Amino acid sequence: MRILLVEDDKMIGQAVLDGLNRQSYAVDWFRDGSEALYAPEDVTYDCILLDLGLPGMDGVSLLSAWRRKKLKTPVIILTARDGIDDRVSGLDKGADDYVVKPFELAELTARIRAVLRRSQGGDAALSSELTNGLITLDLVTHEAQVKTEEGFTKVELTSREFALLQALMQRPGAVLSREALEERIYSYDDEIESNAVEYIIHTLRRKIGSAAIKNVRGVGWKVAKNEAS
Repeated sequence: MRILLVEDDKMIGQAVLDGLNRQSYAVDWFRDGSEALYAPEDVTYDCILLDLGLPGMDGVSLLSAWRRKKLKTPVIILTARDGIDDRVSGLDKGADDYVVKPFELAELTARIRAVLRRSQGGDAALSSELTNGLITLDLVTHEAQVKTEEGFTKVELTSREFALLQALMQRPGAVLSREALEERIYSYDDEIESNAVEYIIHTLRRKIGSAAIKNVRGVGWKVAKNEAS
């Protein structure tokens, strides 16, 4: 899952970056509003975390520009401004939620999951897990379980393995290319080796079964919509 973080405070930004990385999120961090303006045009983000007091271009102006361009990505404002007028202004400009600094990472990740559920809509958006009957991913605890003859067995996954499997599970039955998977699990600053995705899929298959992730030669990979497909 790919997150855009726009925050000029070095300490807060680094703490959010490190915390979200541990939660298997890929994060692109910008400290200047004007530099972040065109970032959502280059990458499809799942969520944007936006500070208001930014150099170059303030957060409210940045948010207004994005919404004028019809950007539908959920935006959570991160700010020390806790006045009701500031919150109302941010929400009126198109923010989906508002988190006042200082905040706990657990609250922030819960807010991210909440705005993603609302943006996705439908019954599936009410769940905190992804499953196709064979594999179950808990998006809160980041635990994975695989169906075996004895029932479901817990499987330990690395953050990259979890992120890649989550990307596939979010679109069961759809074939995702190597480039699409790279976009979901790596940030701008990551150095990506040419066979990185293939290696992660190889290690995943050893843990969850070779048939769990299917390869469509020359196109990409997919997981089944349900255990019968």
